[in-house]
Amino acid sequence: MSKLGNLGARLHRGEISYDFIGHRKLWYSISILITITAIVGLAVRGLNMGIDFQGGAVFNTEKTSVSVSQAEEYAKDASGHDAVVQKLGNGTLRIQIAGMDIKESTGIKNELAKDLKADPETITAELVGPSWGDQIASKAWQGLAIFMVLVVIYLAIAFEWRMAIAALVALIHDITITVGIYALVGFEVTPGTVIGLLTILGYSLYDTVVVFDSLKEQTKDLTKQTRFTYSEIANRSINGTLVRSINTTVVALLPVAGLLFIGGGFLGAGTLNDISLSLFVGLAAGAYSSIFIATPLVADLKEREPQIKALKKRVLAKRAQSSAEDASAQTRGDDSYGDEPEDAEAAVVGPRNQTASRGRGRGRPSGKRR
Repeated sequence: MSKLGNLGARLHRGEISYDFIGHRKLWYSISILITITAIVGLAVRGLNMGIDFQGGAVFNTEKTSVSVSQAEEYAKDASGHDAVVQKLGNGTLRIQIAGMDIKESTGIKNELAKDLKADPETITAELVGPSWGDQIASKAWQGLAIFMVLVVIYLAIAFEWRMAIAALVALIHDITITVGIYALVGFEVTPGTVIGLLTILGYSLYDTVVVFDSLKEQTKDLTKQTRFTYSEIANRSINGTLVRSINTTVVALLPVAGLLFIGGGFLGAGTLNDISLSLFVGLAAGAYSSIFIATPLVADLKEREPQIKALKKRVLAKRAQSSAEDASAQTRGDDSYGDEPEDAEAAVVGPRNQTASRGRGRGRPSGKRR
């Protein structure tokens, strides 16, 4: 068995563990810090919305030797807006200009043709109106809201309302971090970004439900025993599924990292960035939140119940009583340990006792003489 597999088996059996629940204030602090950073980035820089959301035009040119940087300058001079230029594999250029008035598209097209030294007829234009972009954004928010509501309802029925609230908080945590990273990095937000965002919410929810299912199974008839508190059982659930969550996340992150760093970065396929970044950040944030946010939050909510509070008091009282009895027994054992008789040989058993007896008999008369 591999070292990681052996570690997972030991964690599952409870032979070793890490106190995730006991350090929950640390995890909360880290999440709050990251979330505040994401919100500040979103407020200061904002999102770089694509033409699908704010309207604009996409111009496709024929094969040209003009560089991407030069084309960006030409497009900005012609439209007065920043442009996103991509050089495709066949040597053609794809120029996206967002936020422009579509009535200006003909003039911009002619200016681009003049700068690129191309025939205007060879440049095609795809126009997107701002009203259509507003509809796309509205549908995206509606889909996200419906997803959240269905998640809460399902978890409340399958588990309980506390787990539903914890999962909802974890999902909002993942969305906030992903959107904040987009604002800080400046990647363009497209419909592919929305698809990636909804996809990572599914992954995040999967990891959370796995831990919740283990927790639900282990807390059956919890109040009938006095060995473990709810938080300790929750911690065992996290440790028992820890390696599984790590393996699932790593396997999912590897192809996404290939899309983001190799496809989008090394090969220059910028169209992959919009979906791959949301997947990469969201998968990592989802794995973190399912372990460090969702389950500790459930433990916090459950520990406020009267029955769970009473259970915790009984468990701690029993442990205190057991510790006191062990200390008392140890004290009694230490006191009796020093009260040995002066004749130490009398306390020795086995052959040494027999030898000592024979030695003492040599100086005594036997009563018979030969």
